Amino acid sequence: MEITTTKEHWENVFANKPENEVSWFQPYPKTSIEFIELFNIPLDANIIDIGGGDSHLVDLLLEKGYQNIWVLDISENALARVKKRLGEKAAKVHWVVSDVIDFVPKVQYDFWHDRAAFHFLTTDENINRYVSIAEKGIKTNGVLILGTFSETGPTKCSGLEIKQYSETSMTSRFELSFDRVKCIAEEHQTPFNTIQSFLFCSFKSVRNPQCDIVLLGIFC
Repeated sequence: MEITTTKEHWENVFANKPENEVSWFQPYPKTSIEFIELFNIPLDANIIDIGGGDSHLVDLLLEKGYQNIWVLDISENALARVKKRLGEKAAKVHWVVSDVIDFVPKVQYDFWHDRAAFHFLTTDENINRYVSIAEKGIKTNGVLILGTFSETGPTKCSGLEIKQYSETSMTSRFELSFDRVKCIAEEHQTPFNTIQSFLFCSFKSVRNPQCDIVLLGIFC
């Protein structure tokens, strides 16, 4: 069957490829955990992993005692794999099957994590929709972590076009509502012993657009 939609593409990937046969696999998400430690995220914080797939980040968050964890992915197959791996612990997690550009957050998040989902958005329309959702979904002073392929990284992933980023180009997308805190480069070794160059940047939300009503002079 011809794959015609983004959702069908990812459902097919997670239905047919084991976790250690996809390029993004990492048994321990070192950089992501380091950012959680850097910002000293409390155990009762609302944390969401955007495009989490079958990442092992949720396992580590549960081990560390985090209580309010969401994992969002477009693929139901991906989340089913994580739930099976976690067993009874899966009941402690909020699972969201959605394309991120269609996501309507039910809570505001203290920590919004995205490793390699944002760079699949290649049109200004979809990028702007993501930014708008993040602005509304992240608390004032909340943290946004984005990991994308850098300007020296791949131009495709899983057969799909991606958008590369530099510190400057990533920051410019979020500068209206977020202050950049720290960016680091990561050389990710794939299961196939190749290297992918990533850029991770952290941001803090400096305002909540839901409160920014200029005509009434109301600001948060």
